Amino acid sequence: MDKAFEVKAIYKKLLDAWNNRSACGMADLFMDDGESIGFDGSQSIGKEEIFLHLKPIFEDHPTARFISKVKDVHFLSSDIAILRAIAGMVPPQQSDINPKVNTHHTLVLVNINGEWRIKLFQNTPAQFHGRPELVEQMTDELRKESH
Repeated sequence: MDKAFEVKAIYKKLLDAWNNRSACGMADLFMDDGESIGFDGSQSIGKEEIFLHLKPIFEDHPTARFISKVKDVHFLSSDIAILRAIAGMVPPQQSDINPKVNTHHTLVLVNINGEWRIKLFQNTPAQFHGRPELVEQMTDELRKESH
């Protein structure tokens, strides 16, 4: 199987777990010492900490659903990959992306014994201060992915 396809499949599983509000499903995709940096800058290190960070979010908040587009998969070696994507969020009971929370996703993945695991997931706000046309451009690109 194509390694880029495998890497993209892990990213899809990560977003599917978020969209299904599964803290366990997300945490299980990480290496034991994996790291997640959230939209607000929250940092969680290790599967257990990632799980404990996400669990109350899913229990206590109606989370928005991710729509994404992979922009690039780059291999640093045959067993280390960087995936870059853009993502938007569709709030509960709504059908359109909220441009205020568009984001860049960056993942570093490591292949261990034939299985890809996330070493780092960083979720960076794409606010493009003073450049609203870039927010609109990203939102339009993501809307095309949702149809």
